[in-house]
Amino acid sequence: MAWGGGMVGGGMVGGGLGPPGGRVGNPGNGLPFAGIPSELQAGVDKLLRDEPEYGEPTARFSYSRAGDETEHLNLRGLLFKHWKLGVLAIILVAIVSVANQAGPKLIDIAITQGMEAHRSMHTIVVISILYLLAIAVTAIAQRYQVRTTGRLAAWVMNDLRVKVFNHLQRLALDFYTEEKAGVIMTRMTSDIENLQQLLQDGLASFAVQGLTMVVITAILFSMNVELALITILLIIPILTALSLWFRSASEAGYDRVRDGIANVLADLSETLHGVRLVTAHNRQRHNTIHHRNVVGVYQDANNFTARINAVYGPGTQMLGFLGQAALLAIGGDFVSRHTLSVGDLVAFFLYLNRFFAPIQLLVQQYNTYQQGQASVTKLGGLLNTEPSTPQSASAIDLPPIRGDIVFENVTFGYDPAVPVIHDISVHINPGETVAFVGATGAGKSTMAKLVTRFYDPTGGRVTIDGYDLKDVTIGSLRRQLGVVPQEPFLFAGTIRDNVAFAAPDSSDEQVWEAIRAVGLVEVIERMPEGLDTVVHERGQSLSSGERQLIALARAFVAQPRVLVLDEATSNLDLLSETKIEAALDILLEGRSAILIAHRLTTAMKADRIIVVDDGVIAESGSHDELLGLGGRYARMYETWMSHAEGEAA
Repeated sequence: MAWGGGMVGGGMVGGGLGPPGGRVGNPGNGLPFAGIPSELQAGVDKLLRDEPEYGEPTARFSYSRAGDETEHLNLRGLLFKHWKLGVLAIILVAIVSVANQAGPKLIDIAITQGMEAHRSMHTIVVISILYLLAIAVTAIAQRYQVRTTGRLAAWVMNDLRVKVFNHLQRLALDFYTEEKAGVIMTRMTSDIENLQQLLQDGLASFAVQGLTMVVITAILFSMNVELALITILLIIPILTALSLWFRSASEAGYDRVRDGIANVLADLSETLHGVRLVTAHNRQRHNTIHHRNVVGVYQDANNFTARINAVYGPGTQMLGFLGQAALLAIGGDFVSRHTLSVGDLVAFFLYLNRFFAPIQLLVQQYNTYQQGQASVTKLGGLLNTEPSTPQSASAIDLPPIRGDIVFENVTFGYDPAVPVIHDISVHINPGETVAFVGATGAGKSTMAKLVTRFYDPTGGRVTIDGYDLKDVTIGSLRRQLGVVPQEPFLFAGTIRDNVAFAAPDSSDEQVWEAIRAVGLVEVIERMPEGLDTVVHERGQSLSSGERQLIALARAFVAQPRVLVLDEATSNLDLLSETKIEAALDILLEGRSAILIAHRLTTAMKADRIIVVDDGVIAESGSHDELLGLGGRYARMYETWMSHAEGEAA
């Protein structure tokens, strides 16, 4: 197999963290792969022979949109990329529709020619053989049509999933701040699954049934124009009015259904992620009531669609029965006047019955279509969401940087009407370590987020080595930055994979060097499988301090030119904090660094300390200089020392 994320006999490697970070063939238990047992080798060889060749993966990520991603998402655009499969499906649908309607006409010929006119058994036998042949052609064409539409749906969904995932990777942090995780999951799961169901079964059925109605209408008019015209005029106007009403009502209904399931999943996701707090604060009953209300809104939306289906489905069925009754009455009169043969009336009746059967199927498939169309609308809205930190088409790659960072009259607010920082100007020299300190909400972390271009300033600009961050490619910028957040995130996988996350090709020695630098050796050695120990989702099997140390080791491995530590030591106990003091000296050496400091012990390591107060720079200088000023920093230091002495006592 050319690709697929696994190794035969060795299990999955890499823990789902992109390129495999573990040793090839390592099944995840710390032992080397011992090879395939001889008694299983034949079976493995057979699996490999039968495995289809997928080729090399073609998915590529770019911060700039590709041409096809800027277009409005619609079914036609999704299908056009695989037009050959689409054309083949249309041809097979046409064959099915035509061959399937040969039956009533053959019955008409058998009655008229074989029974009434000539009473010829030979004619009846020939007609019977042709009937069976038509059934065989229909069955074969239908089989290949199902296979073709299945392949078409699989390819389109594969392309769409990659496109949506790519776009989610491209969006800025503010999107994830404002949008619920459960809603995003709905876009990638139920919305795409609804669309797959539509492409695999819905559209083909629509085409078959629609073409069937066209073919039947043409046959009816070829048999008897007057009877066909009377029958159609009695049915079509009422059916058209009913269908237009159903289209409008169901479109609104399925929009409500899509929003309802998105809210259900969002509430479920939030509750599961906060299950510890729910349990600790005895919130189970309140959460259950809230979830019941959310589910109730979803139920109301489903009840609404059920009511309109209950009107449209039986309504069209009753219309069909009334049409058949009218046909028997009018057609019987034609037969009695010898203007229509019995065979033609039987064929006419069978065709009219087949004319209404597709309508019933179309009613059912229209639900699928409306769900799929609602999903297309939701997915289109997601893909049309523009990143708030877009990469310019003329952006250039940022060359290897020295670390000269400048904030030029920078203003920024998460809500543009409420700035967090105001007209700040700061110059960080290459190799200089600058700590930002201040009260919670003063704007310290915002400064770090602007340097990493998680957000763009609403006023002024941020430059590195003279390059405006908006004018360089995002990839070339972030490859040279190392970020250790306040709340480190660990992926489900091994410790090795998490440490080497930013540099997956790192050797074991490089990983161990980082682990030794941050003082994690004892922690790793305590674990039963060492570096191959699998951490639970979000690293919940480790303490907050251990997760923070792994995040620091991750920064060591990445070897960035500029380092940003956003209160990276705030979750460490005193012993762990002592361990990484020396590690930070090594990590910060020769690099420009921004320290968002909660503990003043970290800030004291900086060459310069900047006090941020209410979005502006209040003070700037070294630790000793700021103490000498006797201002805000001196008061912060005095308060911190008094707390430290109190804890020591």
